[in-house]
Amino acid sequence: MRSLALAFGLLLALPAHAECYADYKAKQDDPLRLHYGVAQVSACDKAAAEAELAGRLAAAGWTLLNVLSVFGPEGLEERKASAAEYFLRF
Repeated sequence: MRSLALAFGLLLALPAHAECYADYKAKQDDPLRLHYGVAQVSACDKAAAEAELAGRLAAAGWTLLNVLSVFGPEGLEERKASAAEYFLRF
């Protein structure tokens, strides 16, 4: 019984959500600049990621064009080189 209580306690200590990331495209105008980036987001949902990233990017003078996908930590390494300086920047 004690080990069951310990296991339950450990489950409660885990974060309520998994690590989620989104890859996206953004732009700046005058002069036109485009970038592809990867950012950590709070929900593994494309619509929620779009809303979250739009605000973050706007604060830095960028306009979100679209979120390409939402994924877990297993997809980070394959996107790192493509995102370059915009890997986990926003």
